[in-house]
Amino acid sequence: MTLINIDKLHTTPLGEERISKNLQIDRIDIINYCRTMILNNSSVILRKGKNWYITNGNVTITVNAGSHTIITAHKISG
Repeated sequence: MTLINIDKLHTTPLGEERISKNLQIDRIDIINYCRTMILNNSSVILRKGKNWYITNGNVTITVNAGSHTIITAHKISG
């Protein structure tokens, strides 16, 4: 992910709901949470097609590469 555009990161209200539910987190700033994960030096960032996939620990965040929209995030089972 181009970190120069990190300030353009956003999501929709439905996206916030989905991320909050998938990660079982509530009452936090979803954008800031994702931004922090993306900027973390331990994160692995991979582009596949039109999306960026950012993995850190047991969480993967999916971001549209063109619009900088956080599509979803989920916990990795295993």
